[in-house]
Amino acid sequence: MSESSGQGMCNSGLPRFLIGSEVGEIRELDDTDMRNISGCYGEDEEEDQSERQIVVGICSMMKKSKSKPMTEIMERLCKFEYITVVIFPEEVILNEPVEKWPLCDCLISFHSKGFPLDKAVSYAKLRNPLLINDLNMQYFIQDRREVYRILQEEGIDLPRYAVLNRDPDRPEECNLVESEDHVEVNGEVFHKPFVEKPVSAEDHNVYIYYPTSAGGGSQRLFRKIGSRSSVYSPESTVRKTGSYIYEEFMPTDGTDVKVYTVGPDYAHAEARKSPALDGKVERDSEGKEIRYPVMLTAMEKLVARKVCLAFKQTVCGFDLLRANGHSFVCDVNGFSFVKNSMKYYDDCAKVLGNMVMRELAPQFHIPWSIPMEAEDIPIVPTTSGTMMELRCVIAVIRHGDRTPKQKMKMEVRNALFFELFEKYGGYKTGKLKLKKPKQLQEVLDIARQLLAELVLHNDCEIEEKKSKLEQLKTVLEMYGHFSGINRKVQLTYLPNGQPKASSEEEDALKEGPSLLLVLKWGGELTPAGRVQAEELGRAFRCMYPGGQGDYAGFPGCGLLRLHSTYRHDLKIYASDEGRVQMTAAAFAKGLLALEGELTPILVQMVKSANMNGLLDSDSDSLTDCQQRVKARLHEIMQKNKDFSEEDYNKLAPTGSPSLVNSMRVIVNPVRTCDHVHTLIKSLTCQICKRLEDPKSADLQLYHSETLELMLQRWSKLERDFRMKNGRYDISKIPDIYDCVKYDTQHNSSLNLEDTLELFRLSRALADIIIPQEYGITKAEKLDIASAYCLPLVKKIQLDLQRTHEDEAVNKLHPLYSRGVMSPGRHVRTRLYFTSESHVHSLLSIFRYGGLLDEQKDEQWKQAMDYLSAVTELNYMTQIVIMLYEDNNKDPSSEERFHVELHFSPGVKGCKDEDNAPMGFGFRPASSENHEKQTNPGSLEDLSQDEPDRATLTEPINIQRKSPLIRNRKAGSMEALSESNTSSRGLAYRIFPSTSRQSPEIKPSGLGAQCAGLFSASFPNLRDLTRAPRKKPSSLRNLSSQAGFEGCSLVPSIYPLETLHNSLSLKQVDEFLTALCKNGSEAQFKRLKSLSAMFESHSQPSIDVDSQETPVSVPVQLKQPAAQPLWNTSGPSSTVSSAGPSSPSVAEPSSNFGFNNE
Repeated sequence: MSESSGQGMCNSGLPRFLIGSEVGEIRELDDTDMRNISGCYGEDEEEDQSERQIVVGICSMMKKSKSKPMTEIMERLCKFEYITVVIFPEEVILNEPVEKWPLCDCLISFHSKGFPLDKAVSYAKLRNPLLINDLNMQYFIQDRREVYRILQEEGIDLPRYAVLNRDPDRPEECNLVESEDHVEVNGEVFHKPFVEKPVSAEDHNVYIYYPTSAGGGSQRLFRKIGSRSSVYSPESTVRKTGSYIYEEFMPTDGTDVKVYTVGPDYAHAEARKSPALDGKVERDSEGKEIRYPVMLTAMEKLVARKVCLAFKQTVCGFDLLRANGHSFVCDVNGFSFVKNSMKYYDDCAKVLGNMVMRELAPQFHIPWSIPMEAEDIPIVPTTSGTMMELRCVIAVIRHGDRTPKQKMKMEVRNALFFELFEKYGGYKTGKLKLKKPKQLQEVLDIARQLLAELVLHNDCEIEEKKSKLEQLKTVLEMYGHFSGINRKVQLTYLPNGQPKASSEEEDALKEGPSLLLVLKWGGELTPAGRVQAEELGRAFRCMYPGGQGDYAGFPGCGLLRLHSTYRHDLKIYASDEGRVQMTAAAFAKGLLALEGELTPILVQMVKSANMNGLLDSDSDSLTDCQQRVKARLHEIMQKNKDFSEEDYNKLAPTGSPSLVNSMRVIVNPVRTCDHVHTLIKSLTCQICKRLEDPKSADLQLYHSETLELMLQRWSKLERDFRMKNGRYDISKIPDIYDCVKYDTQHNSSLNLEDTLELFRLSRALADIIIPQEYGITKAEKLDIASAYCLPLVKKIQLDLQRTHEDEAVNKLHPLYSRGVMSPGRHVRTRLYFTSESHVHSLLSIFRYGGLLDEQKDEQWKQAMDYLSAVTELNYMTQIVIMLYEDNNKDPSSEERFHVELHFSPGVKGCKDEDNAPMGFGFRPASSENHEKQTNPGSLEDLSQDEPDRATLTEPINIQRKSPLIRNRKAGSMEALSESNTSSRGLAYRIFPSTSRQSPEIKPSGLGAQCAGLFSASFPNLRDLTRAPRKKPSSLRNLSSQAGFEGCSLVPSIYPLETLHNSLSLKQVDEFLTALCKNGSEAQFKRLKSLSAMFESHSQPSIDVDSQETPVSVPVQLKQPAAQPLWNTSGPSSTVSSAGPSSPSVAEPSSNFGFNNE
C-alpha cells in the first residue's frame, strides 16, 4: 500500500502494516523511510516518536507475503506497540540489488518457487538482521536426501529408505533391480507397497506402488489441482529416469498429520485425509481443505522441537505419519502457516512478537517484559441422567456377494510338483498355499509341460490324469492374467498317498508319498457385493454420535469428524481371501466417505489378519470332532426313507425351528437328492441348447461369465454330486445351493426352467448341512467353534479390556471439542471381515457358551428363539458388540460399563419376505433406563444425539443409481430412496421398522437429523412381548427395486436386531475368560497329537509364503489382583501384550499375542 493508505490505516485505528509499494507503483525506499516509519500510529504521536520502532521485514514472493495467513498474522504482530511490519515488494526482490532493499531489524524470509534465495542470503550478510528462519538451511530443505540425512543425525524416526542417485559420477549409487512385487535399491529390498519420491522437494510427483495381491498399480500424488491431490494408475513399474528416494509405505489408516512449529516450544497439529487414499480433497462450504486440530503426544512434541532446531526454522511445517504405534517424519516443508485457524494466528503472532521483543528490545532500550497468561481451560461437558458414552464398537462381518466357489482335487506324484513344493518351503509345515502370480505361472508351466509330454508319448510314465491336468491348465489360463486374488493352488504332503474313497475306485493304492493338489477358483466379490459392503459401511456411520460444525445436520457424519480428529481409533482387519479384503475396503470406502478405486483403500486401511487363524481357517484341516460330525451327517442323509422321530432327534437335537422346517421340506433325503440331481441334469441340457442357438452365441452373463463357463460349473456339479457307487456326496450340497442362488439372483434373465424348484430343494438341504457341519449337539458346536475362532474371541476380549486405557491414544485438542463428549477420550472401532465359518462359530459361542441363562433372562430367551429361526447366515452377516460407559456410576461399579450384543443375518435371500424371522428391534430400553429422564440443560441432552427413528429403521434398500441428494460439504449423506423426500430423510436405513416402537414416541430436537445410538426411549422388550405383534408391512415388499449391471438385482440387508442390551463388562469378560480357558485346553491336546507329524522332514515352523499356521496356544491373560477390570480409577494393566505390532506377519512360534490394536 502507499504511504497515504498507511496513514489512513493508522487514523482508523487498524494495525500499522506497511508494504514497500504496490505493483505498478515502484518507489525506492531509503534509510529515512525506514528509520522514521513510526510516528503516526499512536494517538500520542510525539511521545511515540521518542521510542524506537523495531522493523520486521517480510521478504518472500508476493503470492506468499499477501496470502491470508500471512496477512492475518502480520496484522496481529503489528498490535505489538513497538513492532512495525514492512513487506518487501516482489519487483524489488527480483530486480533490485540487495543494497537497495528496505532495511529491517528482523527478517522473515523463505524460499518458494521463483524466489532468489541467493540474494536473500547476501542481504542477510549485508544487514545482519535477526533471522526468524535460517536462510542457508533452506538449501537443504529443497533436497529430500539432505532432509532425511539431517533427520537421521538428529535421531528422529523416519521410514526405512534408500536413495537411488542416477548420477554418472556415482554409479555405485544407481543399482536398481525391479521385480514384480518388490524393488532392490543398492542392496536394500522394498516390498510393495512402497513409496517413490523425487529427490527434489519441489517435485510433488510422489508415487505409491501396490502389490499384485491388492490389485497392483500405483497411486500418483501431486500438488493439489482443484479437488484432487492424487490419481490411481494401473502402471506398476517404477520410473526409469531421475533420482528418487524409495521408502517403506506406512499404514496410517488413511489420515496424515501436518505439524506447524512456531519456535521450539510451540506446535500446532492438524489431521487431514491422506492424499494417497482416494485423491479426493475434502473441502468445506468455502472450498477450503477440511483439516482438524489434533493433540500431539509428548514424544511428538519432542520431535517438533528437534525438527525446528535442527533445520533452524522458527516457523516450520513437517509431516508426521502415525503408524503401528509410532510417529515417523516423512517430509519437512520449511516455512509453513496453518490456514483458517484464528487460534493459530493469535498464537503465532504472540510467539513471534515475544521472540522479536525478547531478542531486540534490550539493544534498542525498549522496556519489555513477556506477559504471563493463564492456561486455556479445556472444556469437558458433563453427562446427566442415563446418558451413556459410546466407547467401543466391535463388528464381525461376513464378506459380500461373490461368484460361486469352485474346487478341483488331484493327487500328483511328478517330480516337478515335489520340486515346487520344496522350493517354497512346503516341508516346513507339510502344506503350501500358492497365490502369487509368479507361483501360479510355475504351476501352469508344469501342467503345460506334462500335457505336451502326454501328447508326444502316450505311454510315458505320467501318473496324473490328463483330464485333471487339462482342467488345471484351463482354469489357470482364465482371464489371460494372474491378479493374485482370483485363484490359488494348495499342496498338501501325503506320506502314504491318498486313501481311495471306495473299493470301486482304481485298483490298488500306489505306494510312496504324493501331494494332494487342490485348485480353487471363483469366489470373487461381485459388483453387487461391493455395493452391499459400501452401503452397509455408509449405514454404519449412524452408529456414532451426530456431527457438529460443518457436519451438523448430516446423519452419520459425526463419525467422519470423529475419525478425522483422531478421536476415532479405527482398525479394520480382513482374512487373506481376496473377496474378504475387497469387502473390507468397500466397507471402509462407505464408512469414511472415500472415493475412487478400492486398491489404495485396501492397502492403507485394511490389515491382513492371517496370523494364528485370527480370521482365516484351513478348511481342509478338519478337527476330529468335525470329521465325526460330517460322517454322522453323511450317514443320516444317505437313508432312502422318510425322516423318523429318531432322525429328528439325531439331526436337530437343539430343536431349532429352521432345521425342523427344512427336514419337513425334504421328507426323504435320498429321494430329494435324486430330484435335485435330475433338476441339475435338466439345467445342463437347457444350457447346452442355448449354446447351440446362434442367438445366444455372444450372450454375456453377469460379471462377464459366458454360457460355456456356466455349463462347466453345472456339469462339474452333476458329475461330482452322484458318485460312481450311486450314492450322493452331500459335501457338494452347499456348492449346488451356492450356484443356484447365484444364477437365480444374477442370471434370471435366462429364464431357465425349474431353477426356483432347484433353489427351494437345495436350500432346504443346505439349511441342514451348512449349520450342522459346525456341530450337531451343543457340545460339538462349542468344540468346533473354539477350534475356528478362539484367537478372534481373545482379540475381542482384548478390545473390550483396552478401551478405557486412553493415555497413549491420539486425542482431539480440547479447545476444538465443544459439544463433544469427553474430548480427551476416543471411540475404539474394530472391524473384522471374515468368511462364513468364523461367523457361524462366533455365533455358536454366544448361543451355547453359557453367557446367560435362558430360563432366568427373558430377553436372552427371546433372542435365542429368534436366532433359532434364522435359516442362513448370508453375505454381510454382522455380529456387533457395543460398549458404553455411564459416567454417573462409580468407577468401581459393575454398572459403569455396559455391553450390548446385536446381530443381522445379512443380505435378504430370494423369496425371504414371508418367512423372515422377527427380532425385537434395535436397542430396546431397559425399564430402569425408561424411568429416568435426562437433564434438558445438559450439553449432551439425549435428544441431541437421538436418531430419527422414522428414517433410521428401514432395512437398507440398495439401488444402482440412487437419486443421491448430495451436499457440497465433504462427507455429506446421501438418500437411498426416492420416496425419502423430507429434509429429515437423509439417514441410511440400518435399524428395524418403526412399527416396533410405541406410537407415543416421536423424534425431537436434533434427533431428526443427527444419527446416533443414544436411544433410551424404545419400549421395554418385556412390554412388547406381552402384546400381539404384527409383522411390519415394510418387510413384505423389500425385494430390490433397481437392477445392477443390466440384469441383476442387489438385495437389501436385514436390519440389526438387539440380542441383549443390558450386559455388564464384568459378565462378558468372565464369560470370554472361561471360554478361552476351556478352548485352550482342548487345543493344547490337539496340538500334542499333531506335533510329530512332519518331524522327519524338518523342524516345524511357519513359512511366510504359505501363510499357514499351526494350532495356536492362547494368550496368557494377567488380571491385577487388587483392582477389578472394570475399575478405571487408575492406569490399567489387565492384559500382557506380547507379540508383534500387527497381526499381518506370522511368528515362527506356537505362542501368540495381540497388541492393543
